[in-house]
Order: sequence, then C-alpha cells, then structure tokens
Amino acid sequence: MTPEWLTVVAWIYLSVCFCCAVVVAYDIVVNQRRQQMAIMNVVYPVTALYFGPIALAFYWRWARAPSRSAMTAMSGAMASVEVTAASSRGGDVTHGHGFGHGFGHGGGAAGAAESGGRDQPTASGARGRPRWAAMAIEVSHCGSGCALGDVVSEFAIFWLAVTIAGTTLLAEYAGDYVAALAFGILFQYFAIAPMRGLGVRDGLIAATKADFISLTAFEIGLFGWMAIMSYVLFPSPHQLATSSAAFWFLMQIGMIIGFVTSWPANVWLVRRGIKVPI
Repeated sequence: MTPEWLTVVAWIYLSVCFCCAVVVAYDIVVNQRRQQMAIMNVVYPVTALYFGPIALAFYWRWARAPSRSAMTAMSGAMASVEVTAASSRGGDVTHGHGFGHGFGHGGGAAGAAESGGRDQPTASGARGRPRWAAMAIEVSHCGSGCALGDVVSEFAIFWLAVTIAGTTLLAEYAGDYVAALAFGILFQYFAIAPMRGLGVRDGLIAATKADFISLTAFEIGLFGWMAIMSYVLFPSPHQLATSSAAFWFLMQIGMIIGFVTSWPANVWLVRRGIKVPI
C-alpha cells in the first residue's frame, strides 16, 4: 500500500503544478501573450505540469512574450519616431536608416526572432537570455512532447491492462517510447518546418532527425527512474496504482530526471545544426 505521507505530498505537488500550468496558459491566452512560435504556447503550460513553480518562474523571467496591446503601442510609437526623424532630416520614411529600419532588421523583437530568440526582450526588461536559459527552452520543447506521450500511453496501458512478457513495465516502456516519439516529432515539426519553410514530408524527416536523439535521452532518464519505482520503491504488484496521485507524482520526478538527461543531447544537436534554436 502507498504510504499516506506520499499520497499527501503527491496531491499537494500535483495541485501546485496544475495551478502553475493554468497561470501560464491564462497569461498566454487571456492576457494575449502568445509566443511567436505557436507550438511554445503549448510547451510552457505542459512543462509547468511537472516542473511546477520552477517552470512558472522561468516562464515569467525568460519566456513571457509582450502582450499584443504592448506590441501595437510599441509599433505605433516606433512609426511616430521614424516619421518625426525622417521629417526633420527630409529623408524618406520608408527607406530611411532610422530606428524603425533597425528594428525590422535585428534591432529589436524581429531581430531577436531571426537570431533564434537569444536577444528577445522579456517582460522583466532583460535585454536577452543567457545561454543556459535558451537551452532550457530547447529542452523543455523536447520534454513537453515526451511528457504528453508518456501521459497518454500510461493511461492507455492502465485502461487496457496491457502487459509484455507478463510485466506491465515493459509495456509501459514500449508504449511510452512510441507515444513520446510521435508527440515529440509533431512538436519538432511545428518548430522546424515554419522556420525552414519545409513541406510536410521534408519537415517530418527533419523533425525526426532533430528529435530522435534528444527524445531517447529523455526517455532513458525517465525509464531508469520507472525501473527504480517498480523494483526498488514498490516491488509488490499493484502496490502503486497507475491511477493514484503517488504514481503521477513519481512520474513527475522521472520527467524532471529525463529533462536533465536530455540536456547534453540537445546541446550537441544544436551545436551540430541538427536542431534549430528556439
């Protein structure tokens, strides 16, 4: 039987993580702080589902996009400045080399997007992200696809009572990996294809190349922890039910471990140019 203290801790952490995910989703949708790359509007709330307050704090500090109203006001202000500057020197507003021209070619948000988001301004007023923050976003993009795949697979295996060689763990390994790979490639496709202007076929091929290694590294960390859950922490059959809060709390820990084990793989993939920095 699952210890009562673990169940209590699990419910508390699950509730906190759910609230953090709701806060991030609310900020993106209701406050109209949608990310320039649409798939990241899903990535940040999903990451908060297992990283909780850490993901929320990171989002608020390094990943929160300007609101649409703020961007509209900024665009209007820059247009006004450009018109004033051009008028004062008798120049051409459209082809001048003033502030508006610089913003459109790397002097501001658009330039930040072209440079992979490394210089994107945040709500906190920071001029750009440090390398570790940019890589954390890259890993969270990979991890969110894995996390969704794992959740879908675990529930499916539980409801269908699937086993392989008489064990549920092997079925979980197979199901989790296939589902995580499917979601991971889908997430990667919506990141790579728009940036590179690829069609469906070429986009899926590029997404598979970019996601296979990083996803495998994530699942290695998670699967190692799941083995500890099954053979060390709760070796008795049915001692830890998949439908229990304790199970999902421990899976959250496994996803955090997977995030860590996936980090070096993502660094290597970005350096080799296989993955495009987000």
